[in-house]
Amino acid sequence: MTKIIALTNQKGGVGKTTTAVNLAASLAALDRRVLLVDLDPQGHATMGSGVDKHELEGSVLEVLLGDKGATEVILDCPEAGYGLLPGNGDLTAAEVDLLERDEGRERCLLDAIAPVAGEYDVVLIDCPPSLNMLTVNALTAADGVMIPLQCEFYALEGLSALLDTVDQIKESVNPSLAIFGILRTMYDARNGLTRDVSKQLLDYFGETLLKTTIPRNVRVAEAPSHGLPVTKYARLSRGSQAYRVLAKELIRRLSL
Repeated sequence: MTKIIALTNQKGGVGKTTTAVNLAASLAALDRRVLLVDLDPQGHATMGSGVDKHELEGSVLEVLLGDKGATEVILDCPEAGYGLLPGNGDLTAAEVDLLERDEGRERCLLDAIAPVAGEYDVVLIDCPPSLNMLTVNALTAADGVMIPLQCEFYALEGLSALLDTVDQIKESVNPSLAIFGILRTMYDARNGLTRDVSKQLLDYFGETLLKTTIPRNVRVAEAPSHGLPVTKYARLSRGSQAYRVLAKELIRRLSL
């Protein structure tokens, strides 16, 4: 059964898009059929998948607004190994359009991907770094949420606001929405603050905190400029190995 996972954190720079791209590639390498949805107007997941966001013939915008079907827009990314529903700056128009709708505005993404979701084992949604209508659409469409965050003080403060939003979505439009995992990114066990925050997360969230951590790694940072996941760009790097471990943990956790 298809699992739809929204990767979200309203705080930027936490490795959300990097995780979306590399987790998609790692799951695909483990023979899972994966669709990556780039719902961020920055279009970084699209670029990181080797697709020029400026040269798109169709994007997730048209799919959201009902102008095109998902099958018309989904691109095959053979090097990365997954399908991509690309996005770019045009998505800012979707935010305005959705806000002007009287009803059903939070279900547009769910309705758009429903016809194709069954063709995949996993659908990953890369959300924008804000709690806007695009993110609400992602949370409405998702079975669960993965939250990448750095182990720093302000990360905990932002996490509280995000959890409140998840609860609101559960109460209103998606009662089955779950938190599939909290992922510690740019992790450095030598840092005292990292260890302290990590302990707080474990104490509070218990098993919801993923065991896998993603280390700071220069290869992970370099890979997007080559239009490749780090699992293809630098297969033996620490970052690449960590994302493969994450994919295996997620497969076990969610029975993918």
